[in-house]
Amino acid sequence: MASVGATPGRTPQGPGPGEASTNFPCPAPVPGPGEAEEEEEEEPAEIHLCVLWNSGYLGIAYYDTSDSTIHFMPDAPDHESLKLLQRVLDEIDPQSVVTSAKQDENMTRFLGKLASQEHREPKRPEIIFLPSVDFGLEISKQRLLSGNYSFIPDSMTATEKILFLSSIIPFDCLLTVRALGGLLKFLARRRIGVELEDCNVSVPILGFKKFVLTHLVSIDQDTYSVLQIFKSESHPSVYKVASGLKEGLSLFGSLPTPLPTGILNRCRCKWGEKLLRLWFTRPTQDLGELNSRLDVIQFFLLPQNLDMAQMLHRLLGHIKNVPLILKRMKLSHTKVSDWQVLYKTVYSALGLRDACRSLPQSIQLFRDIAQEFSDDLHHIASLIGKVVDFEGSLAENRFIVLPNIDPEIDEKKRRLMGLPSFLTEVAQKELENLDSRIPSCSVIYIPLIGFLLSIPRLPSMVETSDFEIEGLDFMFLSEEKLHYRSARTKELDALLGDLHCDIRDQETLLMHQLQCQVLARAAVLTRVLDLASRLDVLLALASAARDYGYSRPRYSPRLLGVRIQNGRHPLMELCARTFVPNSAECGGDKGRVKVITGPNSSGKSIYLKQVGLITFMALVGSFVPAEEAEIGAVDAIFTRIHSCESISLGLSTFMIDLNQVAKAVNNATEQSLVLIDEFGKGTNTVDGLALLAAVIRHWLALGPTCPHVFVATNFLSLVQLQLLPQGPLVQYLTMETCEDGNDLVFFYQVCEGVASASHASHTAAQAGLPDKLIARGKEVSDFIRSGKPIQPVKELLKEKQMENCQTLVDKFLKLDLEDPSLDLDIFMSQEVLLAATAIL
Repeated sequence: MASVGATPGRTPQGPGPGEASTNFPCPAPVPGPGEAEEEEEEEPAEIHLCVLWNSGYLGIAYYDTSDSTIHFMPDAPDHESLKLLQRVLDEIDPQSVVTSAKQDENMTRFLGKLASQEHREPKRPEIIFLPSVDFGLEISKQRLLSGNYSFIPDSMTATEKILFLSSIIPFDCLLTVRALGGLLKFLARRRIGVELEDCNVSVPILGFKKFVLTHLVSIDQDTYSVLQIFKSESHPSVYKVASGLKEGLSLFGSLPTPLPTGILNRCRCKWGEKLLRLWFTRPTQDLGELNSRLDVIQFFLLPQNLDMAQMLHRLLGHIKNVPLILKRMKLSHTKVSDWQVLYKTVYSALGLRDACRSLPQSIQLFRDIAQEFSDDLHHIASLIGKVVDFEGSLAENRFIVLPNIDPEIDEKKRRLMGLPSFLTEVAQKELENLDSRIPSCSVIYIPLIGFLLSIPRLPSMVETSDFEIEGLDFMFLSEEKLHYRSARTKELDALLGDLHCDIRDQETLLMHQLQCQVLARAAVLTRVLDLASRLDVLLALASAARDYGYSRPRYSPRLLGVRIQNGRHPLMELCARTFVPNSAECGGDKGRVKVITGPNSSGKSIYLKQVGLITFMALVGSFVPAEEAEIGAVDAIFTRIHSCESISLGLSTFMIDLNQVAKAVNNATEQSLVLIDEFGKGTNTVDGLALLAAVIRHWLALGPTCPHVFVATNFLSLVQLQLLPQGPLVQYLTMETCEDGNDLVFFYQVCEGVASASHASHTAAQAGLPDKLIARGKEVSDFIRSGKPIQPVKELLKEKQMENCQTLVDKFLKLDLEDPSLDLDIFMSQEVLLAATAIL
C-alpha cells in the first residue's frame, strides 16, 4: 500500500507511523538465498499399480507420485503361481493394486491371498476392481494418445505426437497397453495428487519409463536384514515418531560417531541415494551393466582423477528435486525458491557436461552425459537467468522479473515507484479544497481498491451521517481514518489503474510462459536427473572403495560358485580393532556344500555373512573388500542366519527358522548361494540335528544341480555320527583355535577340518556366569557323553532338605495345640507326609 499526506502550513510529507489508513498483512518472512536452496521434506511417495494377467503373461504399469512418472513393464511370461507379480509387489510396495473385475482363477486366488496378509508391513495394498471395459485395447490406446503430457511440445502435430509416444510405449505389448489404459482411468477417477484442485486440472504425468526384472538376483527381506544391507532403527526424534525409522549401521547406511561417513551411501543428491537404494534392491547378473559401473569406479580411483571426482561431487550437490519442481509447474504451484533451485541445478548440469566432455569418451556414462546434456539446458538456464529477479523475488515472496524484459511492466513499475512524490502533490491540492477544520489528509493506494483520500476523524464526526462531505464519496472507516473517493482519485484510477495488480498479473503471465518453456524441455531435465544420479552413485562407490581398500571383482559366467581371496566383512572390519581376512571357494572340486564347525564366538557367523556381502556387493557393481574376487553365475541368495521375530507374524522362533529354510529348499537352484547358521537349535536337539541332516542330504542328492551351501553348526554329531554321505560335494571347515592352559585362543582363521568341541564353557565364562554353574554344566555334559545317569549335586540336595525341614518346623510351631478345632491328623497327612516325601 502506498500512502502520502499533506498538512496546511507545511510542505506535504509522508504520514507518520500512526497515520496509516488500514493495515494489510505483510508477506511472510522469506528465507535468505542460502536457505532457499534447502529442499523441503516431501510428502511420503505413493505408488499405484495396475496389473493384467492373461494366457500366462503379465502386463504391469504403476504411477509413482514422488516423480509423477508412469513406469511400465513390457508383457512378461509368469508362472500360474504369479511369482513375478509377487516379486514386483515386494519391490515397489504399492498403495493400491488396480485390476479388471473379470479375472481367471489364478489371479483371483492370488489377490485373495494378498488381501488376507494381515502381517504385511506397513499395510496391505488396497485391491481395486474396475469394469473390464475400462481395460479395452482401443479405449486404452485412445487414452494414451489423447493424454495431456507436459513433456510433449505443444507444437507437435497429432501425427508427430503418435510417433513420439510410439518410440516410448510398446504398443505391440497388448497387455501392457491395456494396463496403462486402466491406470490412466484410475488416476483420472481418483485424481491422485490433485484432489483439491479444479476439476479441469489433470493428474501430472512427467514421463513414461520402462522397467524390467530380467537378469535380477533374487534376495528376500530377511536376507537384507540379517546381512545388514539395510537396517531400520527407530528414529530418536520425537517429531518423527510417526514416520518412525532411520537407517542404522548397515552397508547402505552410515556409521555412528566418531565415524560419521557412510559405508557405501555417500551420495550428494537425493536422487543419487534413491538410485543406490534401487540398485541394492535389484542386484543383477547383467555383466555388461556391471562392468560399465566398475569401469567408472576404476577410473575415479586413479590418483590423477581424484580432483576431478571431488569437483564432480561438488556439482552434484546442486542437483535438486527436479520432478517435484516440474510437478508444481504443471499444477501452477511454483514457489519462488523453485526458480533459484532449478537455475542452480541446470547450471550444475552444464558444469557436469563440460567436465565429462574432457573425460575419456570410451566410458559410456561420460559419453552419455556429454551428448545428452543438450543445449536445451543452456537455453533453460539462460531464460531463467535473464527473466527472474532472484533477489527481488525472495524479498517480495513472489515471482518478479528483471528490468528490460517487458517495457510495459518497466513503465508501470516506474509509475509505482514515483507514486509517493506524485501523491504528495495530489494530497496538497485536495487539502486546499477541504473544510478548514480538517488539519491534514493523505492520498493512498490500496491494491484491488485503488486510490483513496484519507482524512482524520474529527471529534464532531459521531454518527455515520456526520461522515458525509460534499463532493466526496464515503468508502469506509478504519483506525479513526475516514476514506473517500474524490474526483481526483477517480481520475487517478482511470489514468493509472490498479498498478500493483496489473504488474502482478503481467509478471504471472511471464512466469506461465517461462514455465511452458521449461516444461517443453522436461525430457532433457529428466534425463539429466537419471544420468546425474548414476554418476553420483558411482562416485560414492568409488569414494568408499578408495577409503576402505576395496578391489575390483571379476565375473565368470562359466564359474560354478564364487572364489574370494582374503575377503573381509565390510562392516565388522570398521568396528573391530583387528580383522582377520578369510578366503572362500565353492563349486568345482572344492565342494558345493561347506559344513563349518568351531567353538562359539570363533567367527563362523561373520564368515557366512562375509561371503554373502562380498557376493552381493559384486552383483550391484561395487568394488569388494577382498584381495581378489571372482563371481560366477549367481541367481539368488538365501539365508537362515538369525530369526526375524515379530509378534505380528504369530509364529514361533523355530517356525520362522523353518520358513526360511523351506524357502531355500523350494527355490534354490544350482546357481543359488545358501547361507545357514545354527539351524535346528530352536527345538529338541535330536529333532534339530535330524532336520539339519535331512536338509543337507536333500541338496547333496541333487548332485551337480546342488546349490552352493555354507552351513555353520555346533551339532558336532552331524560329523561324528556320519549323518552325511561322503563325497566330493561336501567339504568340512573349522575355525582355527588353540588351547593355552585354561584359556582358549581364537585365530578367526578358516581351515579344513572338524572342531573337536564347542568350548561352550569358555564362552560362558566370558559372559560372566558363576564358576559353580560352569563346573556343574561340564559335569552334566560329561554324564551325557558317557551315557551315565545325571546325578544331583549332593551339597545342593542337602541344602534343599534342610530348607524343607525348617519350613515344616516353622509350620508346626505356629499351630495352636489348645485350639479344639485343630485336627492333627489332617496336618500330618497334608503337611508332614508330603514334606517327608520331598525330604527323603
